[in-house]
Amino acid sequence: MPSRQSDIPSALIGVSHLVIDPVKGKVTISEEAAKKLTPESVDYLPSWSKNEKYEPYEFQEHHDNALKADKNLPNLFPKDKNVEVTTISPKLGTEIKGVQLSDLNDAGKDEVALLASQRGVLVFRDQDLIAKGPDFLTKYVRHYGDLHIHPTSGAPQGHPDIHSVLTGNSKEDPFEKRNRLVGFHSDVSYELNPTGVSFLAVTSIPKTGGGDTVFADNIEAYNRLSPIFQEKLKDLYAVHSGVDQANYAVLKGGVVKRHPVENIHPVVRTTPSGQKVLYVNTGFTRKIVDLKTEESEYLLKFLLDHINNGHDFQIRVNWQPGTVVIFDNRVVSHSAILDFDTTDSRLIIRAAARAERPVHDLKDLNKPDKNLVFEGPEYFGGR
Repeated sequence: MPSRQSDIPSALIGVSHLVIDPVKGKVTISEEAAKKLTPESVDYLPSWSKNEKYEPYEFQEHHDNALKADKNLPNLFPKDKNVEVTTISPKLGTEIKGVQLSDLNDAGKDEVALLASQRGVLVFRDQDLIAKGPDFLTKYVRHYGDLHIHPTSGAPQGHPDIHSVLTGNSKEDPFEKRNRLVGFHSDVSYELNPTGVSFLAVTSIPKTGGGDTVFADNIEAYNRLSPIFQEKLKDLYAVHSGVDQANYAVLKGGVVKRHPVENIHPVVRTTPSGQKVLYVNTGFTRKIVDLKTEESEYLLKFLLDHINNGHDFQIRVNWQPGTVVIFDNRVVSHSAILDFDTTDSRLIIRAAARAERPVHDLKDLNKPDKNLVFEGPEYFGGR
């Protein structure tokens, strides 16, 4: 029986430079396309297998690298090197030139974690980290903890802990049914231990321009609220769900490598360094616990609009060859900007370490909890 196109993840449909084997569920690159892409892009192309399955994550303790870093950052910014540091906005984002991440010792890597926790987003230019290959990248990021394996996205063959998304080379109009496609989210916030220190890079940048990533400062989003409003939020918890993401993969013929989970996290989380963060996002936050449906929808809409429309606490990162962005997923949310010509292509990769279970009060930090595996009828894969 001929394979249906719906058996292939929608992110890959229409990408003309891929050769797809729908029986094995494997993706390879055509020789013609290989001549157009950089070697590191070929190394990071997404692939998947319908036989690839993982058990839901168990709770794990996390000890933040930032807490053991030297606050003077002597290994990251040695006095004998000419390092250019530019503040992108007063409270969010720092661009750094003259530091080669691949040369840092462990103390320097810890200082990166500290600076990321303080500035949210670090933009390192002229890096060789990605060009050194997936093995080097994953070993490097494991310094910050166990790497997260995404439950639905593609990954380079042999490297399931690298999240890889290739878009473009399509004649379809992405705005045929939507006015805009900005979707702020905190990566995998539905997990019991969501990710913290995260490495992001675009290895294939649209030649027509565009494809930036926008980040929002969820610490500043919390600080902008009135003290009375902050007080009202401190005892509230919200449901974060991976079900919609898994359902989308099922509907588009994709792969769900791990059963979807839903977890309850505080609306205001406290990081190990004591920062208060407004911890809700459009991508995965579904309901405020113990509020009636209308009350939850009303409050969530306000909080999400506050984050999504807060342009005065957001920055936009423009991708250049050799750029590596390191962000603290606990304190920022982000969205891709799909403004580029869709006949062009964009390959973005991410490697991220699992962090602590979100808590409102640090006295609860690293207390064990159970991952809530979702088995309700709303999950299409369970039918």
